[in-house]
Amino acid sequence: MALFGNAHAIDPAQAQQDYARLLGQGEQVHAAYLLIRDTIFFTDRRLVLVDKQGITGKKVEYHSIPYRSITHFAVETAGTFDLDAELKIWISGSQLPIQKTFTKGVDIYEVQAILTQFVAK
Repeated sequence: MALFGNAHAIDPAQAQQDYARLLGQGEQVHAAYLLIRDTIFFTDRRLVLVDKQGITGKKVEYHSIPYRSITHFAVETAGTFDLDAELKIWISGSQLPIQKTFTKGVDIYEVQAILTQFVAK
């Protein structure tokens, strides 16, 4: 499904290891998703979007969003004909949401629960 640009779940422990240099002391990855070359992961402190750029993917942008900056979010579940679930996150100071698409195999309710747990603090 990655060929269609849709995210799928990856092992949080592997993301913890792969992105250890980005994490603060004691910061833990709770969930992670792969989108072709890009990665999205949720820690106990923030949401991190890893955007590999260019043909080779050697240039990488790491977008760190503290949960306190998220003003609201929405999830749209997969349907019968629309096989993808969507996540939209609005950040303070920005009118347009960040949008990510997940395969039907991803538990979008899990994604919502993680955001609820950390954003509602």
